Amino acid sequence: MPKAEGKTFSFLSEDAIDTSLLETIYFENKDKEFVKYETDEFSAVCPFSGLPDIGKVLIEYIPDKKIVELKSLKYYFVSFRDVGIYQEKATQRIFDDLFALLEPLWMKITLTYKTRGGIDTITSIEKGER
Repeated sequence: MPKAEGKTFSFLSEDAIDTSLLETIYFENKDKEFVKYETDEFSAVCPFSGLPDIGKVLIEYIPDKKIVELKSLKYYFVSFRDVGIYQEKATQRIFDDLFALLEPLWMKITLTYKTRGGIDTITSIEKGER
């Protein structure tokens, strides 16, 4: 991988992302209700430069029997704060962690990052049937 010019900052590896923080609440979804969470307080670190990547996370899903407890979700997001992870990989990681935890009928995760270097980045992953 090429090296960034000038100053770079240190960061943690992906191992620092703490999925043990995530908790669920039983939710029998008889009517196939739709759940949507959104926060613009997500941050991780560019593994190239060590500079922060800040974005908005949108989580949409149709639960089967579990929903995520929101405070635990916030703590989980905070565990990304000092982790060096590419934007696309962060989206994939959040999706994989939440899909495995919740086993929803359908889920979509979208991260919209603040403009960096004149480029807007939106990453999205979807799986299941609505």
